[in-house]
Parts: sequence; C-alpha cells; structure tokens
Amino acid sequence: MRAPSPNLPFTTPGGRDMPVTGLSVDYAPNEEIRPHQHAVCQLIYGVRGVVVVSTQAAQWVVPATRAVWMPAGVEHSVRAVGHVAMRTLYIRPTAAKGLPAQCAVVAVGPLLRELILAAVQVVPPYNAASRDGRLMRLLLDEIVQMQSLPLSLPSTSDARLRLIEEAIKRRPDDQSTEVQWARKLGVDPKTIHRLFLRETGLSFGRWRQQARLLRALELLAQGERILDIALEVGYSSPTAFSTMFQRQFGCAPSAFFAQQDAGPA
Repeated sequence: MRAPSPNLPFTTPGGRDMPVTGLSVDYAPNEEIRPHQHAVCQLIYGVRGVVVVSTQAAQWVVPATRAVWMPAGVEHSVRAVGHVAMRTLYIRPTAAKGLPAQCAVVAVGPLLRELILAAVQVVPPYNAASRDGRLMRLLLDEIVQMQSLPLSLPSTSDARLRLIEEAIKRRPDDQSTEVQWARKLGVDPKTIHRLFLRETGLSFGRWRQQARLLRALELLAQGERILDIALEVGYSSPTAFSTMFQRQFGCAPSAFFAQQDAGPA
C-alpha cells in the first residue's frame, strides 16, 4: 500500500500562489493509496487503466474517459484496477469561482484530457502571465464546466444496511429480494425500502443494480469475458447484462473502453 502524495509546492519563491499543481504517477495492479486527505481540491485522472476511489460516503469506479473530483478536506483512498497511469491535479479551493463542492465522477473530453496531460508536465514555479499560467487558467475554466456522471455507489451508515451492502459487494450475483433481506434482519420490508432511500437516495433494487454495474466495470478492465461478467454480477445472460449496461452507460460493454489510448502520455 502506497503512502499519499506529499504536499506540493503551491507558492512561488516570491510568495505568489499557484492555482494548480500537477503530478504524474503510475501504479501496479491492485496497488492502493491508504485513506488520506488534502488541504486542496484534487482531480484524479487515470489516463490508462481504471481506479476505484472510496470515501465514507461512496465509492467511484473510474475508467480513462472519466475523472474523480475530490473537494479539499475529504478523506479518500485509491485502488488501481490493472496497470494505471495516473495524472492528478491539485487545485486551490480559491483558484476559481464555481469549483464543484461535492465529490463526483466527471467526463473528460478531448480538450480537458490534453490540458491535464500538459499541466502535469509544468514544472513549478510558474508565472501567472506565462504560457504555463495561461494553460492553468484555461484548465480551470474547463474544470468549472465539467459534467457529473452516474458512476458512484453511495455507502450506508445504518448497521443493518451495512450488512446488505457488504454481502452484495462480496456476491453481486446474490438474488435476495428486499423481502428476503428484511426477513433475515428481522425488520419490516418497508423499513429496508425507507432506509435505502434515506441513506443512499436510491431504492434497494436501484442500489444493487448500480453495485453490479460498477463491479462489471472492474471486471471489464481486467479483460474478463462478457459471459463470465454477466454471470458474476447476477444477470441470467450476456444479453440481459448488455441491455442494462447500454441503458446505463450508452454503449455496449465491449465498447466501453474503446476510447482509451494505447498508452499514457
């Protein structure tokens, strides 16, 4: 398990603040960064591979066409799925108006991707009026306009729901219904329904579907066959799995990683 990145230089020798600092790091399969937090915001982007980012509130599975926005002060951990080439930006919370206030998975289009790759090549300190300074300002403009995407799995704090959550993460093919879980936990099915809505904003069925789809993303990143993935995450056939996947992500499972480049920049 790797230690968190050290504090980065956000101030020039002359005392002027730099709004953005970049870092380029590669990770081996299943390598983890232990729980930590930063005094600055962070954009976590794997230009190759998939990362799983976790906080107490939720878990995000992030392929190379996406990134995670992490506000300042939020404790989080990171796990690599496969070989990951990570390009991370550290951003002062006061660097721009309209920076996201919540954790989110965001789309990384061609322009934002190239700006991220250019930003991690900048060696601080840099002057705000220089080419590097202008690059960082354009980067901030793009970050403010990022679009959030549904790639998160909300966590629960209720002890009863935690049992369900942990069981489904271990066995996403578990077909137990809300009524069966209620019977196991000795509560009314309406209680399970109400707690899931209150704790996660999702119904039990919708939460389980999201857990299955995000697990499927991890397996896709590892090169597993569609048939094996469908069965492992609880679908009766590859067709049923592919239909649900396309409804959620807008493309077939086999095409999801097609936009990834052959290697990192």
